Amino acid sequence: MEGGKRGTILVTNDDGIDAPGLRALVHSIVNANLFNVLVCAPDSEKSAVSHSITWLHPVAVKQVQIEGTTAFAVSGTPADCASLGISKALFPTVPDLVVSGINKGSNCGYHMSLCSVYSGTVAGAREAFFNDIPSISISYDWVKGKSNLHDFTLAAQVCIPIISAVLVETKHPSYPRKCFLNIDVPNNVPNHKGYKLTKQGKSIIKIGWRQATSETEGPKMSSDMTNTDTETSKNFDSSSVSPEHLLFAREVGGLVKGSVLDGDDTDYRCLQEGYITVTPLAGLSHAEVDCQAYFKNWLQSVPELPSSSSL
Repeated sequence: MEGGKRGTILVTNDDGIDAPGLRALVHSIVNANLFNVLVCAPDSEKSAVSHSITWLHPVAVKQVQIEGTTAFAVSGTPADCASLGISKALFPTVPDLVVSGINKGSNCGYHMSLCSVYSGTVAGAREAFFNDIPSISISYDWVKGKSNLHDFTLAAQVCIPIISAVLVETKHPSYPRKCFLNIDVPNNVPNHKGYKLTKQGKSIIKIGWRQATSETEGPKMSSDMTNTDTETSKNFDSSSVSPEHLLFAREVGGLVKGSVLDGDDTDYRCLQEGYITVTPLAGLSHAEVDCQAYFKNWLQSVPELPSSSSL
């Protein structure tokens, strides 16, 4: 491992460098006194930005003080932060493991099909995976009115054994490099039922639109993308919007018609049963076998393209 005998962990997230989930995770990793800890995270909330990257202009980087770490806040996305953090442009060494989280809200189950695409938390881990760095994304099943900030500390503590074990396993050639791990911690952390290997859920939730007014810009979508919060976005200034403009806000609907209901071994169902779910994810999903078979036969029946002169 680079960085000496102690493994080096890079922590990022999508809720921002000041988010309680990241701070609890970093504090727990530092307190384990087993790792060198680096932090490279967005300077503000970047939930649901997916795997977007900053391309047209440089990102601004500012060092911040987080005890026991070398930490930087970045004006970019989670994918930017993970990429910069492993590049050796910012830190002198390449981390042995990237951990993204802890997200405020689950990233699994009946909405995983969306969250695995939209989630900045998952994207942070996926970016490291694309660069052949072992990675983990972690989320806590936050429930408004029931959860509290201390739950992030409990969620971080129950994940430390997995983080430590992954660092040990990555030394062995047999450790799988074709996936990264997505962990979801149940809401009732003190009474969790242990770790459980699960599969990604396949049901899909509708995310639609509704028209909003300039006085009520619309509720802010929560990090888990299944509920909304009544507080409006701090980054939105309705006074800057011309009266000529229409405003539309995201809203969450029900299950997409015809979508697959999750089975007993899927992450969402096991999470609701109280397990800490551990789900291996691939960087890019493949089409289902039946889709491949259909289009293989269909493509053979398509006539060859006519020449441009006959169009």
